[in-house]
Amino acid sequence: MPVVKGRGLKDFGSGVVYFLRGLAWVARRPGKWLFGLIPALIVLVVYAALLGSLAWNLDDAARGVTPFADHWSSGLRTTTHVVAGITLFGSAAFLAVLTFTALTLLVGDPFYERIAVAVEDSLGGAPPEPDVPLGTQIARALKDALILGLFAVGFGLVFFVLGFLPVVGQTVVPVLAACVSGYFLAGELSAVMLERRGLLRRDRFALLKAHRSLAVGFGASAFVVFLIPLGAVFAMPGAVAGGAILARERLVPAIPASHRDLVSPAHH
Repeated sequence: MPVVKGRGLKDFGSGVVYFLRGLAWVARRPGKWLFGLIPALIVLVVYAALLGSLAWNLDDAARGVTPFADHWSSGLRTTTHVVAGITLFGSAAFLAVLTFTALTLLVGDPFYERIAVAVEDSLGGAPPEPDVPLGTQIARALKDALILGLFAVGFGLVFFVLGFLPVVGQTVVPVLAACVSGYFLAGELSAVMLERRGLLRRDRFALLKAHRSLAVGFGASAFVVFLIPLGAVFAMPGAVAGGAILARERLVPAIPASHRDLVSPAHH
């Protein structure tokens, strides 16, 4: 798939606008918005229960990972346990933030596909669902979620470590982290309608690479909102809608000729 240079800042701004358009689309359709909240709320409850359980048993967990401190003096042992507890809970919370979106999209695939199809129907019609066995679709979704999750965790750990660098860690690294995370998030949020047009993960990301600034603008704006407490829960339906609009208006017209036969005539 050929790589076409984007228009930089202008495309980045256009990506932000697509995210806002997605929020506006669900705002005008509260029923769709409420429907789209269900998967995020389910994942939120599960994560809250897991983190709550860890917090409740944090002292035992901290002792379990620091057996070497059992025979130290009382003050040093207590300090070690406190530091270990903070590190454990902080790492768990950090991992939860990194994986929340991917897991929510995986759990909510049927929900978000209906929203994405509704978006395209409101814009002129969605392509038919591909003739792919359900088992194959589930296997692909799990594989994609695993691969993207590993990338997200890998980059997240790198940025976490770089965050301790003086000055750079508090300025450049957060911006870079938002851009990289946003790029992968754009790939997840636009996947539904691109998969309906026969594009697998490698082709989808080649298409995003050709529109990197656009993808980063869209995904980074969603990522920043998702960092707000409960932002990912309430904004997820709008982000999915924005991904569908972006895919239809900017990515589908750029699909290479070798894939054009998979696209509904209404979209040429």
